[in-house]
Amino acid sequence: MDLLSLITLDKQAVLAKLNSSLDGLTHLEAQKRQTLYGVNEIAQRPYRLLIMEAISHSTNPLVAILLIAAVVSAFTGNVVSSMIIIIMVIMSIGLDYFQSHRSLVAIKKLQRHIASTANVLRDQKWNEIPCRELVPGDIIHLIAGDLIPADALLLKAKDLHIQQAALTGESLPVEKEAIYENHTSQNIADAKNAVFSGSSVVSGTATAIVVATGQDTQFGNIIKAFAKVAPHTEFEKGITRFGLFIMKVVFFLVLFVFAVNVYLKRSLLESLLFAVALAVGLTPELLPMITTVTLAAGAVHMARKKVIVKNLSAIQNFGSIDILCSDKTGTLTRGEMILEQHIDPLGNKSENVMLWAYLNSLFGTEIPNPFNLAVLKKVNINPLDAAILKHDHPDLKTYHKIDEIPFDFERRRSSVVVEQGGAHILIIKGAPENVTQECTHCNIEGEIHLMDEIWYKKIETTFLSLSKLGYRTLAVAYREIEPKSSYDVRDEKEMVLGGFLAFFDPALKDIPEVIKKLSREGVTIKILTGDNDLVTSHVCQQVGLDSSRIVTGGQLEHISDMALGEIAEEVNVFARISPMQKQRIISVLRGRGHVVGYIGDGINDVPSLHSADVGISVAGAVDVAREAADIILLKHHLSVLLSGILEGRKSFGNVMKYLMMGTSSNFGNMLSMAGAILLLPFLPMLPTQILLNNLLYDISQIVIPTDNVDPSFARKPKHWDITLIRKFMFYIGPISSIFDFLTFFVMLKIFVATESLFQTGWFVESLATQTLVVFVIRTAKSPWKSKPSTPLICMALFIVFFAALLPFTPIAKFLGFVPLPPTYFLFLITATVTYLFLVEFIKKKLMWKWIATK
Repeated sequence: MDLLSLITLDKQAVLAKLNSSLDGLTHLEAQKRQTLYGVNEIAQRPYRLLIMEAISHSTNPLVAILLIAAVVSAFTGNVVSSMIIIIMVIMSIGLDYFQSHRSLVAIKKLQRHIASTANVLRDQKWNEIPCRELVPGDIIHLIAGDLIPADALLLKAKDLHIQQAALTGESLPVEKEAIYENHTSQNIADAKNAVFSGSSVVSGTATAIVVATGQDTQFGNIIKAFAKVAPHTEFEKGITRFGLFIMKVVFFLVLFVFAVNVYLKRSLLESLLFAVALAVGLTPELLPMITTVTLAAGAVHMARKKVIVKNLSAIQNFGSIDILCSDKTGTLTRGEMILEQHIDPLGNKSENVMLWAYLNSLFGTEIPNPFNLAVLKKVNINPLDAAILKHDHPDLKTYHKIDEIPFDFERRRSSVVVEQGGAHILIIKGAPENVTQECTHCNIEGEIHLMDEIWYKKIETTFLSLSKLGYRTLAVAYREIEPKSSYDVRDEKEMVLGGFLAFFDPALKDIPEVIKKLSREGVTIKILTGDNDLVTSHVCQQVGLDSSRIVTGGQLEHISDMALGEIAEEVNVFARISPMQKQRIISVLRGRGHVVGYIGDGINDVPSLHSADVGISVAGAVDVAREAADIILLKHHLSVLLSGILEGRKSFGNVMKYLMMGTSSNFGNMLSMAGAILLLPFLPMLPTQILLNNLLYDISQIVIPTDNVDPSFARKPKHWDITLIRKFMFYIGPISSIFDFLTFFVMLKIFVATESLFQTGWFVESLATQTLVVFVIRTAKSPWKSKPSTPLICMALFIVFFAALLPFTPIAKFLGFVPLPPTYFLFLITATVTYLFLVEFIKKKLMWKWIATK
């Protein structure tokens, strides 16, 4: 049964809809309904066997190519290379397996919030039964301390307050009341007459009728959403697109080379193996390792900045975030109440109001009232009293406590009687409407006025103005009372209204500047909160967020995803929304091409943490939120988040360097190799020389994760751009082939090279050009305007010098190398420098747009 369709109905209509009565169900009827609705449990996603995960993972295009590379390497005798590739794939599968099963651990922790037994009316008798046996239409009884076993509507309620932070994120318990006619709520989060599975009874008692059980409850929706396999993140989609692109290139290259060799009537088997070997050579086989090392280095840097990375792949998505969704409490605000104003009934600052409030809070020993979140520094005290007592102390030496009238839920106020100079003063503090109804006079700047209709309207205007600004407001009243030994509620009459106390969870001081910095870095903040729109608007105005238009959960109930997408693009603040509405907003934004981060610390945040590209939680969050998150902030502050985003962009930049350089260089080498095989009567490079060339080149790439990233690159979110990679491969690759063919010409025509000299000369030139080109490709600037990291400089130069000196070493003859003539190195330097300048020219034509717009 749809809860939303029932919350506006009266009691009899609800009973009729559920085909139940105030006498409850019979056991026979309950059994029939359990057959229809199922047990009151939330099904888990079953564990997936590792072998099934491996099969699923192997469908990834890049993984498939790597597996083919491993097979070909083993078939051609390169067992070591084959083993390395297989180990990389296994590690990747293992990491994915771990990530996919992390959610199951979190689900078990979520289920701790579900009750195990319930007090239910069956056959007109109250029985305690396992919660799994509850069905829609059951009548249940609730008392303080109970976990609510199912979604239900209240038939009776007395002093009932529910802690439903797990669903709405509201830190304060919510007062609930029984169903009455013409209930107007259109939003589940606002439903005063509904209680939800996963929440708990703070105080009071109630009788309720079960409306939804198991998977159909609001809490069930949270767990169902988290149990689903998380949607692919932007980085994962990029890797898949890149793999498909490489696969297409590989297919056409294999087809072309094989066809040419067949045309030239060469051995079919050798032609096929050679074609596949060339194609495998195009694959950036170090991508898994480079990515992992880059992300690990980024994780270390982020840890120093109080950002702990649980899921390494999230770092790259972190850097790509262009929309950050967050609750307001604890992110924009301190997460604690402060007393901001103490004013008389007309809004004038009043120290007397502060004095009366302080006395009431100091001398009251009541149980926590409706505003309680009753633990502050290990002292049971509600946060509003705590805010009062933190204020500057008035002089209390002349005041002594005589008696108190504790808070109760019917009066919604508390009273103390104090003695000063022999006089007894009754001071009451509580909900404005419950205090003012006992007042006959008001104190305006020390003058006592009869509270007639004119004064009452003025006072109401003051109270409403505070409410519109989002303050939580209490009223204070007093009167001098005839001394006696004890007092009770009958004495709370003919009071003098002293004024109002305005409380607020203030914005963090430096948040406005951090929000400006995030905006400059291309990150838009959107607030998704379960709190009311007035409070949310006030906070947003304080921190500089546009709150001119706020959309509430009730407005989202009946609109399409397309309409919601348009709203979500324009609106930055959503209030009074449910956990599933938060998740829906995030999914819609992702569907429109945004990379979305979500920061949350409560159970109600779990679906959103799971659905976002990057789920972000904090060290003090509930355990299930930390379990669901990809990244944990040790300090709950947006400035820490900003540091992490910038670090993520640097990691993304270094991976992109490897991809652009690796694909373009490999493609160029494959073109050169294919051309040489077709044109030369001998092998352009021996198999051992090819393996050594690949090994030395791979070694030079290992230090890319240590490289510096230009500040201009990290200024805006970066997204995968397969078009850019394709352009680099198809433009830069053939340029390197041109210089390879130039080397072929020089070696054959000028140096009249033998087979060994030719192979040695191309080995050195090939390795020098593809290694040194990193200094051009690593930056969008001119190479001399961007400083590489010291390890990158040292490693690249070492590899080039090692390759140049190798033909002169004793091991040269074992590798088929011979010494090169001195004039060769003049050609090598000229060719390499010319190549680098030409690549720089082409790079400028390709990269400026990416830097400017991506």
